[in-house]
Amino acid sequence: MFEAMKKTVHPEVARILEACLEGRELPEADAERLLVAEGGDLHALMWAADTVRRDDVGDDVTYVVCRNVNFTNVCYVGCSFCGFARHKHQSDAYDHDISTLLDKCAEAIERGATEICMQGGIHPKKNHDDYRRVVLAIKERFPELHLHAFSPEEIDWGHRKSDMELQDYLQWLMDAGVGSLPGTAAEILDDEIRDILSPRKIKTQRWVEIIRTAHGLGLPTTSTLMYGHIEQPRHVAAHLGLIREIQKETGGFTEFVPLGYIHEMNDLYNVLGSRPGSTAFEDLRLVAVSRLFMRSHIQNIQVSWVKMGHKLGQMALSAGANDFGGTLMEESISRESGSQFGENTSPEDFRRLIREIGRTPVERSTLYRSLRRFDDPALDPADAEDKAFRASEEASRLSVAL
Repeated sequence: MFEAMKKTVHPEVARILEACLEGRELPEADAERLLVAEGGDLHALMWAADTVRRDDVGDDVTYVVCRNVNFTNVCYVGCSFCGFARHKHQSDAYDHDISTLLDKCAEAIERGATEICMQGGIHPKKNHDDYRRVVLAIKERFPELHLHAFSPEEIDWGHRKSDMELQDYLQWLMDAGVGSLPGTAAEILDDEIRDILSPRKIKTQRWVEIIRTAHGLGLPTTSTLMYGHIEQPRHVAAHLGLIREIQKETGGFTEFVPLGYIHEMNDLYNVLGSRPGSTAFEDLRLVAVSRLFMRSHIQNIQVSWVKMGHKLGQMALSAGANDFGGTLMEESISRESGSQFGENTSPEDFRRLIREIGRTPVERSTLYRSLRRFDDPALDPADAEDKAFRASEEASRLSVAL
């Protein structure tokens, strides 16, 4: 098939894709070339990435039942791409108390969640004890929940307040119950770009230090990239190269998640004049290049349905991705910047969307342990059965914890 396709493909692109299909590592310079592929080159790139995905991880598409919990939107970091942050005197600013957070966790479990993804603004009055206190409260009440909590930006803030060594601070949070870290606050790992996007945010070196230290302790993280604003293909290729270098060294990334920039309601677009987010072709190119670039290093390439929507997400799953992300249940950060794709995707909708592209739905844990395969739609749980299954799983985990 590729031989026939090569008639419409630029010779340089054909050479790069053939090398990838043969299992050779994709260099940064070649990734940069693929990141501008168009027409027949783009079709060939998507086909090659989908072929590699099928060969390496098969036809399962995973998803996790989780809830996002943003504990505060009070933040003074001032990222130009953010529509989420509020100053404390604004009418819609919030800082949830522990009781509210526990109620959100209880509702999440009732709806089948196995994970809480917890992040918030950098509240100037919060410190390391506040972060740990929330973790302890949640794990005491719901020991079975996996806490995927605190971006490297939040880790940096808490660590600087703690008077501990970074390694000791991270271990302190792990001992309290943090199970993994979101690899957000990455945006583009190039300080030339970061100084424009968010001059007061942690720099590349600090992000890398926190991630490497977490991995060294056995604390896994995700990895992300935000694109579609002021970056160029060279910045994206270098970011991918840095992520791959860290993974070769530590093996601590569970997944890679390309995150398209949402432009409507923030200063980066409205004041500084960035591009208005990514095109559909950019979304598909980056997913496909990520699959080829991370091959044999990061198995899981995730679609952000909040950024792309369900239909383009299905296309991305046919261009190298193998994970549809999480149910979320509530989502504030993308929504406040103008995302129109909603806050929740139910497990039933995930299964339908995955089957529509001829793949097999698999519910997973945060760390990619398979929890339930759904090979036959006729055997899918009815709502009542689904709740009963989750209730029995929760009871089992609680009995083990006790």
